Amino acid sequence: MLRHILPIARYTLIEALRNRLLWLALILVAAGLAFTQFLQQVAITESIQIQAALLAALVRIGVVFMLASFVVTSMVREFNDKVMELILSRPLRRSSYFFGKLAGYAAVALALALISSVPLALFAPAPQVALWGLSLACELLIVTAFALFCVLSLTQVISALAAVAGFYLLSRSISALQIMAASPLSDVLSQGQQVVNFVIDAIAFLLPGLDRMTQTGWLIYSAPLPAEITGLLAQTAVYVLLLCGATLFDLQRKNF
Repeated sequence: MLRHILPIARYTLIEALRNRLLWLALILVAAGLAFTQFLQQVAITESIQIQAALLAALVRIGVVFMLASFVVTSMVREFNDKVMELILSRPLRRSSYFFGKLAGYAAVALALALISSVPLALFAPAPQVALWGLSLACELLIVTAFALFCVLSLTQVISALAAVAGFYLLSRSISALQIMAASPLSDVLSQGQQVVNFVIDAIAFLLPGLDRMTQTGWLIYSAPLPAEITGLLAQTAVYVLLLCGATLFDLQRKNF
């Protein structure tokens, strides 16, 4: 199985290099560093902390968008060029094709996490930056698995990107929605409000807690506890496995 997975993963990495994805990530980091240097001139106090926070937020959103866009557009191009059909016409399992693509995209995600994390060592201690980068890698792996699921199910660029964006934004903001729903303006909850609270809690149960991952406070204040990192790793493993199972189920039932 590995002799099929590794060439597909290698081809995916070559495609990322040819698309200048890593160069684009370096440009994003360079632009972020330039912007934070400008802020250093206008910040009165805690300039280092402000630089770290803004650079971390910028590169986090930027690499998530770049990775999701690359996964979706790459897969749709394979659909349109009939590359996927050509590969699956050979004596190759569909699961081998999927895991090859996933391995390639995961390697790209790890490279983006590394490129994003290294410059932060200029503003924060290296151990805290390493844990922040590990959490970013986990976050990108979840986004990669979900983007693959969406593009293989929807097969359209706009719909797949919209689904990934909605998933990411909702996962990042679901805790805030829970807090707002649990703190109404009136002391008495109406039946409609109770239904809304139940729906929000159900959605929060199903979604990964991306708002608890890659926190800027880990760079500015203190590193996360080992229990937090263990929980994030476990959450990443669970969601990636679930998304892989759902994607493989959808891929197996398709007719090519």
